[in-house]
Amino acid sequence: MNKSSKRFLALSHVMLMLLSVFLVAPFILLIIASLTEESTAIKYGYSFFPKVWSFEAYQYVLRNSGMFGRAFLITIVVTVLGVICGLTISSLMAYVITRRGIPGGKILTFYVIFTMLFNGGLVATYLNYVQIFHINNTYWALLIPNLLCNAFSIMMIKNYFQASIPEELMEAARIDGASEWKIFFQIVTPLSKPILATVALIMGLAYWNDWQNGLYYLDDTSMHGIQNVLNDMNSNAKYLMQFAGSSGATIPTTTVRMAIAVVGILPILCVYPFFQEYFAKGITAGAVKG
Repeated sequence: MNKSSKRFLALSHVMLMLLSVFLVAPFILLIIASLTEESTAIKYGYSFFPKVWSFEAYQYVLRNSGMFGRAFLITIVVTVLGVICGLTISSLMAYVITRRGIPGGKILTFYVIFTMLFNGGLVATYLNYVQIFHINNTYWALLIPNLLCNAFSIMMIKNYFQASIPEELMEAARIDGASEWKIFFQIVTPLSKPILATVALIMGLAYWNDWQNGLYYLDDTSMHGIQNVLNDMNSNAKYLMQFAGSSGATIPTTTVRMAIAVVGILPILCVYPFFQEYFAKGITAGAVKG
């Protein structure tokens, strides 16, 4: 390796380390802010080196574990169900439109692509879900709208099927008498772990971070997920008062938001390493033009 290559490699390492620091710094600041004493955070703002440390925000979360626990449980259940259902629907749809000669295949492909470019808009979507499907004030409102199945996921999986799974393999299975269901579940699905894991992660993040559907369709705050609870707290500090204890203690409205945000990202941080192995490969292969 010549000197020029060594300098470039050293510079690349430095740039990547700086970039890593910039990416991690906000999370570190978030954690430190949640451990800052309330009055200190209000007076001096957030800092990497706060003057006074405090666990008051986390103590408040523990005292109101019923509310926050319910919100976390709702978010976890909706995320798991949404990923399972969405991944199943998207992968089945992607498999169908990759089959050559299937009746209506081109129409289905056009329909999927068309929905990537155009939609009915928020008002029409809201009226359909509320007046026709009546999902308002039900848990279906957190599961179905805009998240359960989308054209982007279908096209990513479709491109992966076409680019990474040999057609000859499926033709050989058909010659041996395998049905389409058997081919899909026993051949295609096991070979598609990278893209399925990638899409599952994207869907999971979308469900976990979603607060708009709860805002649009749910009037009952007891059905809110953790992101809606955090949004309510950010938009109205008085929201905390209805869950305050009878002790009359001061509620850490500033730092408790940070504490809930920290607790909210922990599941994502715990799950992501298990998907990281497939993420880069799935994104690259799924983006190949089919």
